[in-house]
Amino acid sequence: MASSGGEHHEEAEDSYGDAATIGALRQLYAGYAWADVASLGPESSGRAVRVRGAAQAVRAVGRRVAFLVLRQGTATVQCVVAGDGGGGMAMARFAAGLSRDRWWTSPAPCRCRGTPSAAPPSQQLVEIKVEKLHCVSRAVPALPIGVDDAARSEEDVARAKAAGEQVVHVGQDKRLDYRVIDLRTAANQAIFRVQCQVENVFRQVLLSEGFVGIHTPKLIGGSSEGGAAVFKLDYNGQAACLAQSPQLHKQMAVCGGFGRVFEVGPVFRAEDSDTHRHLCEFVGLDVEMALRDHYTEVCDVVDRLFVAMFDHLNDKCGKELEAIHRQYPFQPLKYLRTTLRMDYDEGIRMLQEAGVHVDAMGDLNTEAEKKLGDLVRDRYGTEFYMLCRYPSAVRPFYTMPCPEDPRYSCSFDVFVRGEEIISGAQRVHVPDLLAAQAAARGIDVASIATYVDAFRYGAPPHGGFGVGLERVVMLFCGLGNIRKTSLFPRDPRRLAP
Repeated sequence: MASSGGEHHEEAEDSYGDAATIGALRQLYAGYAWADVASLGPESSGRAVRVRGAAQAVRAVGRRVAFLVLRQGTATVQCVVAGDGGGGMAMARFAAGLSRDRWWTSPAPCRCRGTPSAAPPSQQLVEIKVEKLHCVSRAVPALPIGVDDAARSEEDVARAKAAGEQVVHVGQDKRLDYRVIDLRTAANQAIFRVQCQVENVFRQVLLSEGFVGIHTPKLIGGSSEGGAAVFKLDYNGQAACLAQSPQLHKQMAVCGGFGRVFEVGPVFRAEDSDTHRHLCEFVGLDVEMALRDHYTEVCDVVDRLFVAMFDHLNDKCGKELEAIHRQYPFQPLKYLRTTLRMDYDEGIRMLQEAGVHVDAMGDLNTEAEKKLGDLVRDRYGTEFYMLCRYPSAVRPFYTMPCPEDPRYSCSFDVFVRGEEIISGAQRVHVPDLLAAQAAARGIDVASIATYVDAFRYGAPPHGGFGVGLERVVMLFCGLGNIRKTSLFPRDPRRLAP
């Protein structure tokens, strides 16, 4: 197989060049086992391996040697391409011609030797002596953004500018326009591995507590949240919309006898909210459960679930959190072993005492939430807390009023770093009260008739909560914008890529 430069030597037959198909390389690599870059260590010394990844950095040393740093996910390894003969020199020149971040290459088969190198934290402490090198996929000659540029932190950019150096700063919109390249940075690789762990812990903890995973429809006949922010569509001649949450159907599942259910699935909001924490589509983590005595049983689940989640991320995701921190510095989240709970009225008093004007029976705006978060952190030493017993007027129609004072509801919100992350409550399971509260909010009761009727057949007292997966990761890692934690964000202005 000839080199991409057109030069060819008998001794370099099939040793380097462009691969027409991966199938064409199978015979060349017989006897060499595939290996993940992250798995390579000193114990791999002397073992014949076959690896594949992206050319992150290339450096030629004279005419006979080239050093190629290969990236696979968040791990890198240095490959040495060297040779005394004409073919070896040609392969070194071929390697030197691989533009970084432009090619997907396969130094394979290769020999791995346990030679420690002065490598960055993510690089393996071995070098690969390359025997064969093939390019299996070319990118365009000039990428719209470079991975190194996309991986540069705001602090790096500021320091370079202060020193009079010229560096490329890749803005967020451009990152999202070319998201497939942006995702190759170490921070982004780590963000979505952390996100995977959040979802995994969510499932594991709830399964261990007797919950059943379900999937509810995303095409429904009417609003599920009582607002106008829905994506409307035609469903075989019927008016329909995308579900704002699985709220109605997860409640019906509890009434159907499951007792405790959870769902991980897409949620759609047609809100024109172009903010740092809103998306038009996100992944919802939803829970619903029958209650024995009081709605605070739901708060107990939240407490156990999120303390376990935060512990797991801190204990098991150290490398990922370090990679995120290098590009997006953040302070570790402060949280208590038993989560702080306050009544809404207490939160209002704390704000008023601090000189913040708030309506005692109204909802908190973003500024008030932030301020209260600061006050709670300073007084109680936590950035994760619950605010309970919200005014009924600011909660959805299906929220149960407090029996001792219907001006308040059996509900709660949970905050992280001064931002709301969870909304939960006991639901109304009495059909006549449910219909009356829906009508009072301007909801066409006929459009939710099957939902109301579900409670006419017998329904246990129940409650639950919902949280956005992207928002959990954003706030735990202090990322500042939810678009950083959505693989391909959908906001009011973005429908691609």
